[in-house]
Amino acid sequence: MKSRLGHLWAHHKFLFLSFALALAVTLFFAIRTTVFFVYWSDPSHRNQPLEPWMTLGYVATSYDVQPEQVLALLGMSEAPRKRLTLKWIATRKGVPVETLITDLTRQLETFND
Repeated sequence: MKSRLGHLWAHHKFLFLSFALALAVTLFFAIRTTVFFVYWSDPSHRNQPLEPWMTLGYVATSYDVQPEQVLALLGMSEAPRKRLTLKWIATRKGVPVETLITDLTRQLETFND
């Protein structure tokens, strides 16, 4: 086995490194997908009480709605940047984060009914 790897390394370095890189990337995404699946399969991560650190994507996944729908509930047409937190949105809107969370929670509960 060692002689085969040694032969590949000696005669096909670029191909060997390309394959190793492709294997590493595949492994990374396989682990990432598995972790994501296990995390969101846990019922305790569904419909979590909203907190200021939560992003729109987290809220959308937790409440099983599209991120665009959460934006619409917040009265926004599009996100000015990725990974918006509820605290950042409240600051930009000039409202206390607790008020934003209370309003959004009420809207999400009626949206899911």
